Amino acid sequence: MSVSVSASVRRLSVAAAVAAAVVGTVALPAGAVGRPAAGLHRSAVVISGVQYESPGRDDRSNRSLNRQWVDITNTTRRAVNLDGWTLANEHGRIYTFHHFHLDGLTTVRVHTGQGHDTRRDLFQDRRNYVWDQDHDTVTLRNDHGRFVDDESWGRHHRDGGDRHGGGDRHGGGDRHGGGDRHGGHRR
Repeated sequence: MSVSVSASVRRLSVAAAVAAAVVGTVALPAGAVGRPAAGLHRSAVVISGVQYESPGRDDRSNRSLNRQWVDITNTTRRAVNLDGWTLANEHGRIYTFHHFHLDGLTTVRVHTGQGHDTRRDLFQDRRNYVWDQDHDTVTLRNDHGRFVDDESWGRHHRDGGDRHGGGDRHGGGDRHGGGDRHGGHRR
């Protein structure tokens, strides 16, 4: 009788270990590898679209520069204060949001070139392209420098999709939101 109890205990121990391994594998998102603990749960503010390749001629005109953009969406119903938040590329080019509130269920588009900031469009006021067409990563961080979201393409791209060229990708948000219209400025 002690042999069958011992075998049963071993089978239960093996089953528990396998179940724990399966639960551990399923519970950790694939994109969380190498990210800080804060990145394990989805933020209320996300990068919902990237146009890294300006359509048409790349002539560095303001029109061409403003066709390169990043959409930031607030997926909740509550406004989020983005003051001090940053967008950065792999080469250290940083855009900082100043005095900007993103209303709930709203998207703001951050253009590379110059323009007049509104509640739905912000401008980095740059005279050169920011996002590399071959490969790059746009990283969104909060006002404490903590990782919020990122999107990569080219050799670093993780999810296999193509986030450029297809026009608006608003993630269900309405780009006609409220909040402060004061835009950001680059550092």
